[in-house]
Amino acid sequence: MNIRRISGILLGLALGACATVDRKTEGWQEQAERRDFSAGGRLAVKAEGKGSYANFDWTYQNGVQTIDVNTPLGSTVGQLCQDAQGVLAVDGNGKVFSAATPKELSERLLGYDLPVQYLDVWAAGQRVKGEPYRITADGKLQQSGWTISRQLNEKGMPRILLLESSKLTLRLVFDTMQILPAGGQAPSQCAARSAR
Repeated sequence: MNIRRISGILLGLALGACATVDRKTEGWQEQAERRDFSAGGRLAVKAEGKGSYANFDWTYQNGVQTIDVNTPLGSTVGQLCQDAQGVLAVDGNGKVFSAATPKELSERLLGYDLPVQYLDVWAAGQRVKGEPYRITADGKLQQSGWTISRQLNEKGMPRILLLESSKLTLRLVFDTMQILPAGGQAPSQCAARSAR
């Protein structure tokens, strides 16, 4: 894989055989306090008619969001991490790319903006506070240039998160998602930042 494709997977995350409950009109509540969680599953990114697929492990804890992108065999392709200092992308060879914001990093590496900083908010069925939005007739959220829909599993947790823009489609399929207790002993910055 070349760096553009790896970065696309990393930044795109950032996607069914199990039964789902389709709650398209659940209301898209205003953003509340972010909850710590861990999740895993599969992601698909489609841009310009070409698709890429991978597995992901995603944690949000103590204000640090980390997404590991893996091959189906479990080898790490790369990592994306966001903390209070900015965002880092680490490729499979350990090369680190950094920026102050996900927008800056994705535009530099890919040529377009990916909303990595909002994925957990949308996965939780919320709209980003302070950002203009619209709810479509079929219950989809339109915000920050994306049309977002999601499906929940029988436990009310995200099963599918679908983001569509004029340039890109991103689909996350969650195999697992677990809310973590607040105040855990998680680091306050990206592990890759500590290693630099």
